[in-house]
Amino acid sequence: MTLKIDIDHGADTAPYEQLRAQISEQARSGSLPVGYKLPTVRGLAEDLGLAANTVAKAYRALESDGVIETRGRHGTFVAAAGDAASKGAAVAAQAYAERVQRLGLTEAAALDAVRDALRAAYGDSG
Repeated sequence: MTLKIDIDHGADTAPYEQLRAQISEQARSGSLPVGYKLPTVRGLAEDLGLAANTVAKAYRALESDGVIETRGRHGTFVAAAGDAASKGAAVAAQAYAERVQRLGLTEAAALDAVRDALRAAYGDSG
């Protein structure tokens, strides 16, 4: 198993976001198994022709999302992303439910807002 990243420098999406999305997808799909050791920031930046800060930004976002974990000098590894993603979604859903209740929205209106947001995030193919 190897990390496969393709950065499209001509795309509208920033390179760090392309990198973040590709690593996240590979971790969530199992292409990169839990415990897989990722390349160093400098090493990956060099391989992809990116600035080290760009890779570091993607790694920080992935760590914040619970997709990867840094173990000090031992390196950066794929975390149990599915569990972290599910937990994060549950926390966000709970906060949303509490917020829409305070706003006085009906359940139907709250669900419509979520569907609209998901369509916008995923495109109409959601």
